[in-house]
Amino acid sequence: MNVLVVGSGGREHALAWAIARSSGIEALHVAPGNAGTAALARNADIAVTDIDALVAFARDHRVDLTVVGPEAPLNSGIVDRFRAEGLLCYGPAAAAARLEGSKAFAKEFMLRHGIPTAAFAVFDDAARARAFARTLALPVVIKADGLAAGKGVIVATTLAEADRAIDGMIVERQFGDSGGRVVVEEFLTGEEVSIHAMCDGGSAVLLPSSQDHKRAFDGDTGPNTGGMGAIAPVPWVSEEDMRRAHATIIQPVLDGMIAEGTPFTGTLYAGLMWTRSGPKVLEFNTRFGDPETEVLMPLLADDAAALFLAAASGRLPQDVSVRPGSAASVVIASEGYPDRYRTGIPIEGLDAPAREGTIVFHAGTRRDTDGRVVTAGGRVLAVTGWAGDLGGALQAAYDGVARVRFDGGFCRTDIGRRHTDTRRSGN
Repeated sequence: MNVLVVGSGGREHALAWAIARSSGIEALHVAPGNAGTAALARNADIAVTDIDALVAFARDHRVDLTVVGPEAPLNSGIVDRFRAEGLLCYGPAAAAARLEGSKAFAKEFMLRHGIPTAAFAVFDDAARARAFARTLALPVVIKADGLAAGKGVIVATTLAEADRAIDGMIVERQFGDSGGRVVVEEFLTGEEVSIHAMCDGGSAVLLPSSQDHKRAFDGDTGPNTGGMGAIAPVPWVSEEDMRRAHATIIQPVLDGMIAEGTPFTGTLYAGLMWTRSGPKVLEFNTRFGDPETEVLMPLLADDAAALFLAAASGRLPQDVSVRPGSAASVVIASEGYPDRYRTGIPIEGLDAPAREGTIVFHAGTRRDTDGRVVTAGGRVLAVTGWAGDLGGALQAAYDGVARVRFDGGFCRTDIGRRHTDTRRSGN
């Protein structure tokens, strides 16, 4: 089987790594890829948003299955285009990808289909949005409707902050058209959990629960990021909890999508707040999370390529096999991230022998003209470890972090700490 993975980050390296370990893989391509994917696949210099070129590449290289990583091409209709050309593509059609592409659509969809979420209202008028915010208890959450690179959610602890967030989005257009409409909603309390479901249109299989660490610095301080690390599974999430999430959230989404004429295939990522009354949806993503993928793929015992193929073909198995134990991933980022940072900095230690149960996934890397692997993004590497328990997985991950370095690189030293008494040290 010839497979194409679309994307260039740590998520795509992890997906390519899992697919490369599958049986029957004759050729594996990643577009555009990074220095890590180049070691196990053939990189193709095609932007993720150049759908015409990606379709042509898949056709010319007789690609049997395309797996799409990032949200931008999904919302731009890459799956629709591939299907129109008779090409199999893992991911949702653009109409279904609106669950991520429009927070207003997602909230209104959940309201229509009885899916638990925070109380909310949608506005394109700043004055009315400010007035509604005053009917909610503080803090209040302001969300840009469209895609905003993970930066379009503001938790306002005062009404003045809420007013600034609303005006910044609707009036000042800080997020462009993505902020022309906003969702104003109540703040939920509890613990956040991510549930990833692989879907074939009518049914879903759930991967282990996971938990991202969004803040840049230890102690959940600093600005929000794309994710500084993740663990899986979340220790306190039981099998019964997973069944409840499936029954009250995942399956109702699939049933609602069918009812509205837009069946959902691909990965449905439900970001949940586990409240005293049970799980409620914070947001949906319509693709694998990053860095959650870097902990989920090493735990997957089934043939990854076969699962993606089955989902894209509408014939998923009833369950998925996962390895016992836990996985943890620690992101090493560029100095200054998530704001301004330098690139082109050489990375040392990537050739050092890794301990069993550890892998370094490349997120923002490339090779320079001298053949050196250098930094090419804010999140540079995701070092993943897996073991029989979370403490062992964290030890493996941080041992891997200690082996690689680049000028200005930093990581959080407390990934997973809330679930274990063991203290770790980082890069």
